Amino acid sequence: MIRTFIVSFLLAVCLSEAISNPSHFRHGHSVKRNDTKLLATKKCPPVWHEISSNLTKQFLGPDGDCNNDARAAIRAAFHDAGTYSLKLAAAGRVGGGADGSLILAEEYNRTESQGLSGISTKLHTLALQYKVGVADTIQFAAAHAIATCPRGPRVQTFVGRKDSREPSPHGLLPGLDQPDKLIALFKDKGFDEVDLAALVGVHTVSKQFFEDPSKAGAPQDNSVGVWDVGFYVEQFTPMPKTHRLKCMLDLSVDPVVGPHFQVFIINPGQWNTQFTDAMTRLSVLGVSGGTKSLIDCTDALPKGV
Repeated sequence: MIRTFIVSFLLAVCLSEAISNPSHFRHGHSVKRNDTKLLATKKCPPVWHEISSNLTKQFLGPDGDCNNDARAAIRAAFHDAGTYSLKLAAAGRVGGGADGSLILAEEYNRTESQGLSGISTKLHTLALQYKVGVADTIQFAAAHAIATCPRGPRVQTFVGRKDSREPSPHGLLPGLDQPDKLIALFKDKGFDEVDLAALVGVHTVSKQFFEDPSKAGAPQDNSVGVWDVGFYVEQFTPMPKTHRLKCMLDLSVDPVVGPHFQVFIINPGQWNTQFTDAMTRLSVLGVSGGTKSLIDCTDALPKGV
């Protein structure tokens, strides 16, 4: 069940070299756009193909669309990885990022992650069943869920992260924030305004439950089980029985972020390209050594588009 799962996403002088060479980050890192496609060459363990078959059954609804478990899995990936901060990493503070602490440190009980306990239990059980990492399971499941949605793309997906039971720092996942705060939070994770605009497009397969409890379960896109640009369209042209988050409406008219909504409406392919690149970088936030230390398991995912 996805709600507001906007991810919270340099210190220009001291981090400029590290951004161009992610291995220079001591306590974690943010991967530069498109760098991930050049890294990770080991063969994906067969167990992830087994897990993929299991997730297809779990995420595909009887109507052929992606279901509520798929939505929740995507949101879980944002909430596990989105606690990373470049500023804290530069200061030598360990913690945050895609480390499984959403589940292992029970961060799903935090207010900003309410509603994620159910999918967290399911993904933890899956990780234990197949004897794989929890952090990897969270990110793999999200990528699988995206590809399960009709027209959904394949996100380059890695395994090999280290799990952590150390709670992530508080205050790094945004709530229903104003554009300036969202832009700042994203920047602190190595993402620019284009990345922000692309990543929030994932609301195309989401439902809201908490901004307006009287409309709990209302989709944010009229075609909520299908991966398309309907979310962007409906910020400007609302449809009956859908719910538009106020923070998303504010972003749509923001002079920095809003124009990218319009670009993605005109060119859905550009959105998919931008989204998959940003999502891959999100999935390895805080991973020491970056994707050089991981294994590419993208081929274990459904075909996608």
